[in-house]
Amino acid sequence: MQRVRIGITGLAVVFLVVLLAAAVVGFRAKEKVGETNTVAASNGSEAPPSDPLAELGVAPGGTTGSAGDGQDGSKKP
Repeated sequence: MQRVRIGITGLAVVFLVVLLAAAVVGFRAKEKVGETNTVAASNGSEAPPSDPLAELGVAPGGTTGSAGDGQDGSKKP
């Protein structure tokens, strides 16, 4: 019975250590993102892209072809 108690206590300690580490890493990541946004907002010389996916050409509803075209290029009835 004592082995079971020690095993469960060990698992609980490991869980709490991982939870604490995840909280610290998450807090640091949010802090860095806030600094980046502050620097970008204060720069002002470069506007953020309006639609980054469209600039890359991967946005859904592309402009190539018409709505009646299938993938093989044939027209739909």
